[in-house]
Amino acid sequence: MLKAAAGGGGIGMHVVHSDEECLKVFASNADRAKRFFGNGAMFIEKKIENAHHIEVQVLADKHGNAVHLFDRECSVQRRNQKVIEEAVSPFISEATRKALCEISAAAVQKIGYENAGTLEFIVDSQENFYFLEMNTRIQVEHPITEEITGLDIVAEQIHIAAGEPLSVSQAAINRSGHAIEARVYAENPKTFLPSPGEIETLTVPEMPNLRNEVAICAQYMVTPFYDPMIAKVVAKGDTRAEAIQNLIDGLSAWEITGIQTNLDMLLTVLQTEAFQTGNTTTDFVDKHYLPLI
Repeated sequence: MLKAAAGGGGIGMHVVHSDEECLKVFASNADRAKRFFGNGAMFIEKKIENAHHIEVQVLADKHGNAVHLFDRECSVQRRNQKVIEEAVSPFISEATRKALCEISAAAVQKIGYENAGTLEFIVDSQENFYFLEMNTRIQVEHPITEEITGLDIVAEQIHIAAGEPLSVSQAAINRSGHAIEARVYAENPKTFLPSPGEIETLTVPEMPNLRNEVAICAQYMVTPFYDPMIAKVVAKGDTRAEAIQNLIDGLSAWEITGIQTNLDMLLTVLQTEAFQTGNTTTDFVDKHYLPLI
């Protein structure tokens, strides 16, 4: 995997299968990275086939306290950027979850980190895990962790910044139920190309166990200059099956006119057998969504 050292959002990534292919795409990827990030440095890492993208949310304060808030499965992606995330992963075993979470909390404590953060991993079919990177900030998908733990991660960040100790210990952090987040993008649901323009009408449903985080309104102009995400829809359930159904019900009641969105894609993905059974590797869209359209 050829990757931009300063990259993000899946930009500057390219799978190569030979030295010749690497030489062919290196210059173009480095140029693209330079244009997007002001840094053309590239690096190469091992490509894991049939991989799961799993991350661990952590909190750490200036007093040496560090805790994890369990894991999230973020494998449903397009253009190497997340589309659907859930907490916790339906794939890994409790033993792997325990190891991932404990290692993540120990790592941030060891380096003296302060803030909310997320350690990201690639996990193979045998549940071997490989560290990818750490995001030293709040994540788009933090609401699903809040839903299963009952913690307000942004409030914790404010307390940490004020020099206060964490409000909870690891032993006091428990998880309850299952939560799934869908990112609503202003884009063509088949080509994934951005769909800027003016939103004519917007209906955002209010339902039990549904959390809408919305940055748009009717007559809002979606520009082509930024990430096309315009909303997040989060559903919770006592079980994963309930969370899936609650999210399907919620997304089905959303209405946006004037621009294209990926709402149809999200509903299609959630209803596939592969998603329902938790078979969500990073090539999910290529394997299970694109063949349906």
